Amino acid sequence: MDSTTTLSCINCNKAVQDALYNTEFLPNLFKIISGFLVLGIIVMVFSYFSFKHYKKRSSLNPDKLFLNPVPLTTTSIILGIGIGGFIDGIFLHQILQWHGMVSNKLPIDTIVGKSVNMFWDGIFHVVTLLAVVVGIASLVKLLKRKNINPSPRLVWGGLFAGWGIFNLVEGLIHHHLLKFHNVNEFSMQQDLWNYGFLASGVLCIAIGFVFIYNRSYYTTRLEE
Repeated sequence: MDSTTTLSCINCNKAVQDALYNTEFLPNLFKIISGFLVLGIIVMVFSYFSFKHYKKRSSLNPDKLFLNPVPLTTTSIILGIGIGGFIDGIFLHQILQWHGMVSNKLPIDTIVGKSVNMFWDGIFHVVTLLAVVVGIASLVKLLKRKNINPSPRLVWGGLFAGWGIFNLVEGLIHHHLLKFHNVNEFSMQQDLWNYGFLASGVLCIAIGFVFIYNRSYYTTRLEE
C-alpha cells in the first residue's frame, strides 16, 4: 500500500505538502489573518466612540461619578469574537463538517483536500485562541480598577455582540469577498446558508446591544 496516497498527515504525504506549500500559502495566511485584523479595528473604533459617549455623559452630570461601562464591554466583545470563532470552527468545521477553511477552492472530498483544509482550520483556531487570550488578559487587568461598571449585562451583551460581529465580518470576508468557503458546501442553496450566517450575526449584535444599552448602562454610578 502506498503511504503517500493513504496517509493524511502533512509530513507523511507529498501530495498534501504540494497542495499546501504552493504559491497560495502566504496569500491564504494573510487573508485568514486579515479578517481578524478587521475585527480588531472594529473593536478599537467601538471602544473609542463608546468612551467619548461615556465622557460626554459624565460631563453633563459633573456632580456624579459614573462607573465606566466601556472597559468591561470592550473586553467582553473581544472574548465574544474569540468564542464565536470557536463555535464556528467546532460545530461547522469539525462536528458537522459542512465546510473547511478553503473548501470552496479545494473541496474536502479527498484526503489531500481534507488535510489542507484541516491545516487552515488549525490556523483559524490559533487566531481565535489568541483573541480569547487577549480578552482574558484584558479581564485580569480590569480586576485592579475600581471605577468600572461591573454589570453582568455588559458581559453578556459584549459576548453576544462580539459573536455577532465575528459572524458578520467573517461571513462578508470569507464567504462573499474572498469566497474561501460556503457555510454548507453540500447544500443546493449555498447562498441561502451564507446570507443566513450574516443574518445570525446581525441578530447576535442586536441581542448584545439590548443588554449593553439598557438603563443601568448610564445610571449605575459610584456614589461619593
